Order: sequence, then C-alpha cells, then structure tokens
Amino acid sequence: MSSEFSTTVHGKWIVAGEHSVLRGFPALAFPVYGKSLTLRWTDSETFSPHFAGERGAEFQLLFAGVFDRSLELLGRGRDLSLRRGIFSVESSLPVGAGLGASAALSVAVGRWFVFRGAIEESDLFDFCRNLEDMFHGESSGVDVAVAIENRGLRFERGGPVEKRMQGFDPSWQPLWYISYSGSRGITSECVSKVKAWLALEPNEGLKTDQKMSLAVKKAEQSLRALAENEFRIEERFENLRAAINEAGECFATWGLSDGSMGSHLEWLTSQGAVAVKPTGSGGGGYALSLWRHRPQPEIESQLIPVFKV
Repeated sequence: MSSEFSTTVHGKWIVAGEHSVLRGFPALAFPVYGKSLTLRWTDSETFSPHFAGERGAEFQLLFAGVFDRSLELLGRGRDLSLRRGIFSVESSLPVGAGLGASAALSVAVGRWFVFRGAIEESDLFDFCRNLEDMFHGESSGVDVAVAIENRGLRFERGGPVEKRMQGFDPSWQPLWYISYSGSRGITSECVSKVKAWLALEPNEGLKTDQKMSLAVKKAEQSLRALAENEFRIEERFENLRAAINEAGECFATWGLSDGSMGSHLEWLTSQGAVAVKPTGSGGGGYALSLWRHRPQPEIESQLIPVFKV
C-alpha cells in the first residue's frame, strides 16, 4: 500500500429542492469548482493533523469529530493502526455557509478509509452520509452525492444509488452567481425549524414541498431545453426565472430568508438580478441570483459565477 494519499473535493450549490429533498422530493445541484477541500496524508507513527489554506483552520475541530465518528461507525475506535499519519486539510470552503463544507470533509475522509481498505468503494456514499448526520442531524445525501460525483446531479433520496444520482448536464449556461449573505447558517437548526413548522402545519408543509418540487421540475425542463429561435430562448429563461423565484418563496414560507439573507436578496434584486433565493439550508450562507445581463463590474466583483461568464 502506498504511504501517501491525496484527494480534492469541491463544494456544491443547489438550484432548487432544499429541505423538501429530506422528504423524498428531488433536488437539482452542481459543484462549486472555485471552492474546494484537499486532504493529504503521509504515513507516520503518530497522528498529526494540520490545517492550511484560506479556510483550513475552520476544520480543526470538525476533522477530529469526523475522524472519530468514522472509527465508531467501523467499530474500530481503538484500532491504532488507523489512527496514524500526518494529515493536511487545505480548504477554501467556508464552514456553515451552505456550500457543502461538511459533505466535502466527510467525502475526503471517507475516501481515505477506502484507500486504507477499511470500507468498500461501493459503501462510500452511505458511509459519508452517516458522517454528515453529525452536522445536519439528518442528511438527505444530496451534498455528499455531488461531492462524490463532482458533476451536476438530479438527486432523489431513497431507492438504488443509480436512481438517487442522475447526472445532469444543462444544454445552455444561464448567467447566474452565488454570493455571501453576510452571516452563516447552521444547517441542523434550519432543518429543525422546518420540521417543527411541518408538525404544526402539515397541510401547508406538503403544499410547500410540492411547490419546491415543481420548481425543480421547471428548472430541470428549462435547463434541458434546446432553443431553436429567439422566442424559445426567452421562454426557457422566463421558466428558469420563475423556478428560482418560486423556490425562493418556499424559503420565505419556512422563515429561512429573513435577516441578513433577506437584506442580501433585496440588494441583489436592486442591482438587477431577476431571480434570487438562498442556496443550501438558508438562514444565512450563500444566495443564488439569476441575471439577464452581466452586472456592473463593481457588483460582479462581489459575486461568484457558477458557470463560465
């Protein structure tokens, strides 16, 4: 076995489907190629983790927790043969911002355990999803799926893996961005907030989940559409605009687009965005914005393009 290991995992952003994906509805998600986490390992007699990069220090406590939980899941908490080596975590992914940092870490660590022969490659998804439960309370697996596959996915919880992770390649590239709202959101708290509301308002909860599911379907149809003339180009753009705004309305219903997130969404709209929504759990973190025309340079400098511009 090699005495060295390295893997890089990217973050994710979600077009639509957040929260409802926990209850079996679909979600549409893509990697954030500009934000990633790299885990490197060199064999050593001691266990020595190190952290580097723009956001690496944020993973110091998380890494220890994920590593210990991994050993617990494997029933090898006292196995010193696995608790050894020099680990280096280098990351540009912010923690608690809705870009899938916990999933990226879980997948990176999971791949190391595959490398060490502790788990099978075929078990990687379920293993990493169980790890991510530490952060989310209950993980749908969509963040883990995108982290593993490193491509756009239509994800649906439950059933065989091949059905859960259907590759999705848009036929065109809209002009859209993600941007930081100014505050972080805690996924587990957002999930609990939605569940508490669902317990009080089950009928409205189902309607909201169905509305989010329809937004996913509308976005999916729009992104797959091939335009043959200018009218159809405008039609598919309008359908996508409606899908993003309708998904955003679901976040508002759940009470997850208030505060700094709400102010940021208003600012994006005032600068020319035609559709906006939180991306991820909401309550903070990053927002998704769709634009008909490129924003002014001073505005665009504050945004991260999710596709090429």
